[in-house]
Amino acid sequence: MLKKLRLKKKQQQQPDVSSADTEKQPTIEAEVEAEAKANVTADIKIKDSTKEWPQRKVTLAPDQPLLEVRNVERIFDVGSQKLHVLKGINMQVMQSQLVMLKGRSGSGKTTLLNMLGGLDLPTSGEIWFRGEQLSAWSDDKRTRARRDDVGFIFQAFALMPLLSAYENVELSLRMANIPRHLWKARAQHCLELVGLGKRMYHRPFEMSGGEQQRVAIAKSIAHKPLLLLADEPTAELDTQMVAQVMGVFQQIIETENISICMTTHDPTIMEVADHVYEMVDGKFVS
Repeated sequence: MLKKLRLKKKQQQQPDVSSADTEKQPTIEAEVEAEAKANVTADIKIKDSTKEWPQRKVTLAPDQPLLEVRNVERIFDVGSQKLHVLKGINMQVMQSQLVMLKGRSGSGKTTLLNMLGGLDLPTSGEIWFRGEQLSAWSDDKRTRARRDDVGFIFQAFALMPLLSAYENVELSLRMANIPRHLWKARAQHCLELVGLGKRMYHRPFEMSGGEQQRVAIAKSIAHKPLLLLADEPTAELDTQMVAQVMGVFQQIIETENISICMTTHDPTIMEVADHVYEMVDGKFVS
């Protein structure tokens, strides 16, 4: 009898494995379900963050020129003399197009590029940007347009020497008033787009000339401009670096839907352009 009681007690003390597994199973399923819900929530947040990017106030029809120049002339006063730099310029830049201004130094390319970006105004004629007359805007409105819708690439790179590549790109997002939580993803995307994903935390003096130019390109497109203006971006680069930069430009046009207008005197890169305007003595020649 005593043996039977001891045996019964042991049986009562032993845990029921099957019941324990049954009790744990719902807990595991609940964890999996909770994780799945968390992933869905994260995906929704990512999608929502893309919607939070500042919306443009002006939209263009697909066949409408992004930029149009009509009979533009630019005359500078030099002492008592009149210097006629641009003479009756007419041109168009369509959406997602690469346009080149070809000509020797002193032909007026940079002067025209400055006016396309609203940095200077024509003496006569009109410049239209995104369906509005840019040349009639106030200085404040032109400044806002440059901040929001135009990117600039300078021949001298114009990078902050003490900031890393990532910080240089992030700086342009700060200046464009892009929401802070979008900075990291956008800066990393732009640097990866130009092939510098593994060099984003290097400073300019730790990079080659071609790499610095690509940082400048990433910086200029970070705020998602409509138009990119580049003043001889390949002038200081060797042949291999020139090919890389032009490849980046073509990729930007395809993926970012940006129009690019650049000046150059390099005949080897003309074939990749959608349109080439040749300037001689302040006017286009056919």
